[in-house]
Amino acid sequence: MSDIHSLYERADSKSIAIDRLDGDPVLYGDLARLSNQCSMSLSRMSMSGQDCVAIVMPNGPLMALTYAACVPWVSVAPLNPAYTQDEFEFYFDDLEPSLLLVEAGVDNVSTVVANRRGVPVVEITDTASRDEMFEFGKGSSIAVSRNLEDIALILHTSGTTSRPKMVPLTQRNLLASAANISSTLRLSPQDRCMNVMPLFHIHGLMAPIMATLYAGSSVVCTPGFNALRFFGWLEQVNPTWYSAVPTMHQAIVARAERNKEVCKSSRLRFIRSSSASLPVQVLSQLEAVFETRVVEAYAMTEAAHQMCSNPLEPQPRKPGTVGPSAGPDVQIADLTDLVFLPASEEGEIVIRGENVTNGYLSNPEANAKDFKDGWFRTGDLGFMDSDGYVTVTGRLKEIINRGGEKIAPLEVDGVLLDHEAIAQVCTFGVPHTSLGEDVGAIVVLEEDASTTAEEIKDFARQRLAAFKVPRTIVFLDEIPKGATGKVQRIGMAERIGIQRDS
Repeated sequence: MSDIHSLYERADSKSIAIDRLDGDPVLYGDLARLSNQCSMSLSRMSMSGQDCVAIVMPNGPLMALTYAACVPWVSVAPLNPAYTQDEFEFYFDDLEPSLLLVEAGVDNVSTVVANRRGVPVVEITDTASRDEMFEFGKGSSIAVSRNLEDIALILHTSGTTSRPKMVPLTQRNLLASAANISSTLRLSPQDRCMNVMPLFHIHGLMAPIMATLYAGSSVVCTPGFNALRFFGWLEQVNPTWYSAVPTMHQAIVARAERNKEVCKSSRLRFIRSSSASLPVQVLSQLEAVFETRVVEAYAMTEAAHQMCSNPLEPQPRKPGTVGPSAGPDVQIADLTDLVFLPASEEGEIVIRGENVTNGYLSNPEANAKDFKDGWFRTGDLGFMDSDGYVTVTGRLKEIINRGGEKIAPLEVDGVLLDHEAIAQVCTFGVPHTSLGEDVGAIVVLEEDASTTAEEIKDFARQRLAAFKVPRTIVFLDEIPKGATGKVQRIGMAERIGIQRDS
């Protein structure tokens, strides 16, 4: 593949690329033309392939189209429209964008920040004809020149324990990852994805959008995940697949009983889960509800999303694992010297490959720590079985250190989810005066179920060593989540108001 733009030109020009809930789809022929139009307009504004363009738009088809039109030509930085002015100031400081693209008629404080800094702002309107959607700038122009090693996408890491790091992903990284995902899922032009993921996050940008465009299939873009509207969309869109994070899948399962007919009549070929560990219990419930295979993938921003994935039939799927490598080289290494470990021995998961970034921007300290001898150290703990299937046991930074005893939150989650009254759980570290940390857990109960903290502790004591049993249990209606729907365990105690224990 020569570049990202060629994806749009090789597909059937009359087939749907990006669709919307209320019709008026973008065909591949439209996408190729609009992307060329975007290139000319960027050139008129004296931009080169090295310039950064920030996009701040609500989730939906216009955001997807703007990203797809721009990403072949410049470094695109999609930002969460819910950021505060101070947060936009931070990200503009880091990115130094040459242009900000926003949706016409949608108020956003990003324009205030851009105007104060002298960054040009262009409003994009999704007109019925779309003839001039990406016509902006003045003067003559030639197409922006690019190559596979140019940065196409810049995203920040979550920054839960430190300053967020800038991850630059090249055209080569994105194309490699899109090819890997498309191959793993056996996508074809007949497939139709329903996107519910945020489009400022690597998961939404790469799986529903880029992998779809790589396969020449179509994606229907919703306004974002909404558990109350999900089943209506499913019936209307009639997709062959969707991808989501585990908390979204749990919300879907919780409402499935009231939407049995929609579930049974869906034509889902598979359901994909990524961005966090999917509890086996939820996987089993999803498969029972939709009568299709759930594919759990392992991914992160530095790998342009996918690293491992459980396969589709007839290859074996191992619930509880994230499957074998699905693109890059994957190994388990010791925690100090990057010595590879034998099967079934726990260590740090390390990766390398065409989809993996070469290093963070403007962060030599992090690069020296996380990149070694061509390998990226993910910071995740896990082991690989003799068949090459990887099990993620925890995040190094999330491991609870209780007086020297190490507790993996995922292990405690898995045990508590077997309790018949528990629908969702999040285990996390609680600051402790003498132990350093103790074990806490947020519990969301099944509808109409009841239990007590002591009953849950008794249940856990029968299945876990005493030091792993949560000392603090908090009942909530919902587990607090970040903007992308992921649960952030680090700092959870502070977020829900738990004080230091003693």
